[in-house]
Amino acid sequence: MKIRMILCALIMALFTFQTIPVAAVDEGMWTFNNVPREDIKQKYGFDVTDDWLRKVQLATVRFPGGTGSFVSPNGLVLTNYHIVEDVVGELSTANKDYAKEGFVARSQADELKAEGMSLDQLISIEDVTARVNGAVKSGMSAVEANAARRAEISAIESESTKTTGLRSDVVTLYQGGQYNLYRYKRYKDIRLVFVPEFQAAFFGGDPDNFNFPRFNIDMALVRVYENNQPVKVENYFKWSKTGAKDGELVFVTGHPGSTQRLNTVAHLESLRDVSIPLILRMLESRRVALKQYMAQGEEQTRRAQNELNSIENSIKVYKGQVAGLKDPKLMAKKRLAEQALRNSIEADPRKKQEYGGAWEAIAKGRKDLAGYERDRRFLDPTISTVILPAGFNTPLFSYARTLVRLPDENEKPDAERLPEFMNTRRAALEATLYSTAPIYDDFEKMKLANSLAFMQSEYGANHPLVKRVLKGKTPEARAAELIEGTKLKDVEYRRQVANAGVRMTHSGADPMIELAQDIDKEARAVRKRYEEEVVAVERANYAKLAHALFEEQGTKLYPDATFTLRLSYGAVKGYRENGKFVPPFTTLGGLYARSNQFHHAFPYNLPPRWMSKRAAVDPKTPFNFVSTNDIIGGNSGSPTIDKNGELVGLIFDGNIESLVGNFEYDESVNRSISVDVRAMLEVLRNVFQANAIADELMKG
Repeated sequence: MKIRMILCALIMALFTFQTIPVAAVDEGMWTFNNVPREDIKQKYGFDVTDDWLRKVQLATVRFPGGTGSFVSPNGLVLTNYHIVEDVVGELSTANKDYAKEGFVARSQADELKAEGMSLDQLISIEDVTARVNGAVKSGMSAVEANAARRAEISAIESESTKTTGLRSDVVTLYQGGQYNLYRYKRYKDIRLVFVPEFQAAFFGGDPDNFNFPRFNIDMALVRVYENNQPVKVENYFKWSKTGAKDGELVFVTGHPGSTQRLNTVAHLESLRDVSIPLILRMLESRRVALKQYMAQGEEQTRRAQNELNSIENSIKVYKGQVAGLKDPKLMAKKRLAEQALRNSIEADPRKKQEYGGAWEAIAKGRKDLAGYERDRRFLDPTISTVILPAGFNTPLFSYARTLVRLPDENEKPDAERLPEFMNTRRAALEATLYSTAPIYDDFEKMKLANSLAFMQSEYGANHPLVKRVLKGKTPEARAAELIEGTKLKDVEYRRQVANAGVRMTHSGADPMIELAQDIDKEARAVRKRYEEEVVAVERANYAKLAHALFEEQGTKLYPDATFTLRLSYGAVKGYRENGKFVPPFTTLGGLYARSNQFHHAFPYNLPPRWMSKRAAVDPKTPFNFVSTNDIIGGNSGSPTIDKNGELVGLIFDGNIESLVGNFEYDESVNRSISVDVRAMLEVLRNVFQANAIADELMKG
């Protein structure tokens, strides 16, 4: 279905390095300081003005795993259900399951605080390219140059935060062709206003995921507060009264996570043959365990449903990517493009001296990675704490690792720390470490036992690492010992350990901390090797290739996605699939017809409220629609707007043809999928009787 936080973190970590796609047709995820205004005017006859862009920028916000937008002057924000589903789960209990029943705040007093959630609003963009590149001195190795840039970036971010009070991130664009400083206002008081039932948001389940026609009300509303009052905003998207029409120009503004459209062939082959297959085996193993756990009862299903959704979504995405990378036509196209650039560089002595050898360096790093990628994935995948090492799938291990590393990292200068421990990232680290999300012992035992068993199956029972981790026990027995024995389920205990430092982390008093301590040397070593042999080498050599293209095309090119604010443009438009034309719109009547087609069996069953309100719903109301906008993971929750800056839809997915969008965009078949504003309003009024919310949206 969608692009959840777990998927976004995996994809952004797997594909770290950007390249430079050349825009064609409606292709492109454009930075707000480099929108192709002339192309849009020429194709669609619309002038994109500075004022229009500024309003769109300020009306859009970033969630931890996606996008949202202000839709009223009183701080109301629209996003997807699947972007807030973890919050829904945390707010639910065995006696009050909002995922099953939905939630409507009938007044502001009824709105529920989303603990730990924050939203970022982009305030400004500043070019800091000269300063970052100026830190690299002649004669530096790739590792030294990477460290110098990182130190300078850290200094820029710290200075900006201190001066402005805003979150400040230096973003690498065009693989070092540009460095931009993005400053964000962060909102920390977020409250849930409305979600439909999970089954309505995810109607059709995994079979319909990444397909069209679709019939999903994948929406949610939250409200932003400051000083315990709804925030007042000047820039928000008014709700369109007419919606979009077939062929109409529409824009999508959001935070696409990552694309890799001009990675070298060697890099793509490494992903296809080494990295993605291992991830797929891990995800498929976790899916089996989750389904077995959920079969135990309704409460177990409530606890595990969100994670299963993410896993199934991820599996479908990665399988689609592998299929794309096994497509001879796609790979032949990549080889031709690569050879053309090679020929261009070889033909110019200066370019050959400056950029030659880049492909060979990247290929060597990827070839060598095959020998230790398994260790990296199991011990330290160098990615967000949302995704845990393949062998230790429990947040309790994440807490333990953070606590073990915290004393050492605190002793280092900020620029020399692991990135997640730097001052500019410290707030996010602490929010994760001191999370109050509920922990269920039986659920954590199941997940950890499964991941330990997966480690055993991948390495073999007699491997020294497996023996050391399991200590002669079965994966189930070792998981039970660790989960039952750790005190890290207590937030206050985590604070005590963090404050005490090595005195407590080296005491041997907690088995989970002891495990994290025991494998930390190996984990750090494999991470260091990856960062020096792959990250630093690819940063330097992709930058060479990027500069070669950047010299010729400059800002006529769009940079690969970086989970920062981008604008895409396109049109509402159907497409042909398997020889048949797929119209761009579905209707609410089609929802009920599809449920009937499958005799209301899961996952095509509708919640009781929807069945009882069927007569009140206008069946002709447009429900979901497709457009040619170029999107990727991270765009979930993005507003789809018309040229007047009015909201016409809400991005929640792409079609099956879009799964290779990381590597290739094809306007003839790539489609983004939105929930139509007319359906959202109809559902609020006539299914949920949420008239106060609907009135607020329409009064805007």
